[in-house]
Amino acid sequence: MKTLPLSTCAIVAALITSASATVTMDWVTIGNANNAADTTSYGAVDHAYRIGKYEVTNAQYGEFLNAKGQSNANSIYNTNMPFYGITQSGNSGSFSYTVTTALANRPVVYVSWHDAARFANWMMNGQGNASMETGAYTLNNATSGIITANIGAQVYIPSENEWYKAAYYSAANTSYSLYPNGQNTITTADANYNNVSSTNVGTYSGDPSFYGTNDQGGNVYEWNDAVISGSSRGLRGGGWSNGDADLLSLSRNNYDPALEYYFLGFRVASVPEPTSILLSMFAGGMMLIRRKR
Repeated sequence: MKTLPLSTCAIVAALITSASATVTMDWVTIGNANNAADTTSYGAVDHAYRIGKYEVTNAQYGEFLNAKGQSNANSIYNTNMPFYGITQSGNSGSFSYTVTTALANRPVVYVSWHDAARFANWMMNGQGNASMETGAYTLNNATSGIITANIGAQVYIPSENEWYKAAYYSAANTSYSLYPNGQNTITTADANYNNVSSTNVGTYSGDPSFYGTNDQGGNVYEWNDAVISGSSRGLRGGGWSNGDADLLSLSRNNYDPALEYYFLGFRVASVPEPTSILLSMFAGGMMLIRRKR
């Protein structure tokens, strides 16, 4: 469990970060705090948060690589990425990266849990030449093992409950659907599964969850913050080559956090935007965001 008090300085820093950022996220706000868990025991969240409307794309990850991948420290670039949209050029120390235009809005793949954590650190710290080793996660060049989010994390890999709630919960009827389209049935017109490749994020615009997220079912499996067995981390949502059973709320998977595959991607979550915090502070005379992991 984590309690995150945000000082005025932290809010100002977050506002400055937002103004100078080159990668922007389409955030969806997940409210309705203190909702009950599903019958699976997942989905209960006692705080408001934001989650990416889409999976992190090649274009967004390419910006990260060009900012932090000159030497490909900690293998944030995988040599299989050119087949899926990102190409490395040059020599170590001056590597640069090109994103294939036609694949720019595909979800990035061949990313480990640690790659996702480094991207979250970089986002939280203001992008550019900001650190990818500290911030939401204290990695210190780790590429294996169990690392949990720090108190005060502002951009991070969603917890399993946060991911699950965004995908399956409906505040309108305080219940959960079996699929992340708000329904108990799904077809290939609703989500990218039983297919031969990934698609641009948001292609299946008829599949949004109650809160408006896209592609939480199909396209690529997505890392979450759960530690499930040994050091393995959670995966949810199924991928483009999977059947509909893998998109179900009942389907829970995990992999070694160091693994990188063609079907593994991620989306990020964040605390509510600073302007909302300021409004709450002025209206309520206090400022406190609670986030439990």
